[in-house]
Amino acid sequence: MRAALCGITRVYDTPFSPLLPVRCAMIALGLDLGGTKIEAQVFDASWTSVDRKRVATPDSYPALLAALIELVAWADALAGSSLPVGIGAAGAVNPRDGRVLAANLVANGQTLPADLGSALARPVTYLNDSRALALSESVFGAGSVFHGVFALVLGTGVGGGFVHNGILQVGASGIGGEVGHVAAPAHLVQQYNLPVLDCVCGRRGCIETLISGAGLARIAKVTSGADLTAPQIVATRGTDPQMQAAWHIWCALTADLITVLTLTFDPDCIVLGGGMSDIAGLVDDLTAATARAQLAGFSAPVILRAAGGAVSGARGAAYAAWQANHG
Repeated sequence: MRAALCGITRVYDTPFSPLLPVRCAMIALGLDLGGTKIEAQVFDASWTSVDRKRVATPDSYPALLAALIELVAWADALAGSSLPVGIGAAGAVNPRDGRVLAANLVANGQTLPADLGSALARPVTYLNDSRALALSESVFGAGSVFHGVFALVLGTGVGGGFVHNGILQVGASGIGGEVGHVAAPAHLVQQYNLPVLDCVCGRRGCIETLISGAGLARIAKVTSGADLTAPQIVATRGTDPQMQAAWHIWCALTADLITVLTLTFDPDCIVLGGGMSDIAGLVDDLTAATARAQLAGFSAPVILRAAGGAVSGARGAAYAAWQANHG
């Protein structure tokens, strides 16, 4: 992997190493686009966020384009040059027509990367937020010492992305990494008498319906009959046998998904992100559950929590844009 910074070309051996701190110009802009806010972060050559600006997400597509153009102008003025622009957001871009699929964004159904790129007279990189996290964590964060990193985001939804030696693996459809829509394991659904539910994606029985935050609440409903939130379940799982059972089932389901990821991507490391990754003891509990779920005699991937915090999404998007501009 080669990286040209401040006129110096550096060659990195694998596993891919993060760029070392260099005092030089700002080199990329990451736009973390959500349903309620847009956060722009400008990165220097050490991939440190040197400045940021946040605005509310507009409620119409023309206003969204205008807000993004204004944020790019702010970043360009700060850097004194036209920066590579990367957007990290929910959903994906259909490679057949360039349209965004993201139900919670006013850009849904719109050709946002092309429209913004045309207005800016430069290419714009659009990256799913889970894939942006994967790229950031594999190069700069918890997975930086590993060859193959799968970032698994567990929150309101479930998604991820696979990075090998610093390169995000992207396929023909553009939806690789949407692992929340893998089918829930039939043997565990049957064993624990779990519901088979319709998913927001239009399919039925997706694993996301059981291992998202709402999914944990659905499992607890089965074990206890009570309507509880995920935080309530987590808070009492050490003292309440019914909540402990719900947590055990949730870990078994998530470990089964990690085993599926191992059978398909075979990563060295699983990096956990999303709201569920903040649960105390999650890494230890999932590590134990994954060891039980793995094929006998074979090692399981190392499981770690994402290290980049709120900066990861924007940094991953910015880095993807920088990669696209530097081959």
